[in-house]
Amino acid sequence: MSEKNRDGKRNARERLAVEREKQKASEKRRRALIVGASVICVLGLAAVIGVVAANSGKDKKSGASGPVVSPSGATGKDSLAIPVGKEGAGSTLTVWEDFRCPACQAFEAAYRPTIRELTDSGKLKVEYHLVTLIDGNMGGSGSRKAANAAACAQDAGKFRDYHDVLYENQPKETDDAFADNAKLIELAGKVEGLDTPAFRACVNDGTHDSWVRKSHAAFQAGNFTGTPTVLLGGKNIYADQSMTPAKLKQMVEEANKG
Repeated sequence: MSEKNRDGKRNARERLAVEREKQKASEKRRRALIVGASVICVLGLAAVIGVVAANSGKDKKSGASGPVVSPSGATGKDSLAIPVGKEGAGSTLTVWEDFRCPACQAFEAAYRPTIRELTDSGKLKVEYHLVTLIDGNMGGSGSRKAANAAACAQDAGKFRDYHDVLYENQPKETDDAFADNAKLIELAGKVEGLDTPAFRACVNDGTHDSWVRKSHAAFQAGNFTGTPTVLLGGKNIYADQSMTPAKLKQMVEEANKG
């Protein structure tokens, strides 16, 4: 074999190896974006994995509107926020979220331990706002019905635990499993003391459906770009791709020192 042929084959092997490495790197990045495995990048997932424009997220199958019934303890303008944590906390985290949203689940998976630590210690209060973007963009009613069920859980004083259960059991974005009230009631069985006749009636009757619609309308009026939208003291930290749970904790602790 001539030297020229050997060089040609060697160069071809090298190019093939480089291409394989590029493909591996690309696949690794794709997996990280989809499952939120990278803590550093999790706040940037909105731009990549299914966060959609707020003005396109209309609840197409919301049905007739009834009276707006706010869940127990709801606060803020028009009582649209569900608070978790102590009222006198030094920092407030505002979260706009959709229970069908994969990026919301990724945020929860990465940040929940830190958020729980800060709320339990009295340093942080979280105000949750529930919206229905995925219903409008993918079709179905699972976002609305899950939000109503979460509001029913708030009535029972079980919002945080049920909120976490919904994300831990989130179906694929294209699967409208949360549209089934029986599924939502089944998941309530994972929260001690939640599966009661009152909770079941609240879920089946859609008691807070109109409140959920009003919450979604407030999201649209706020010109937010997608879910989750995460504000700390009114500042959008979701846009900060350098944000990590450790950085969030540091910011909250510094605010509490003041």
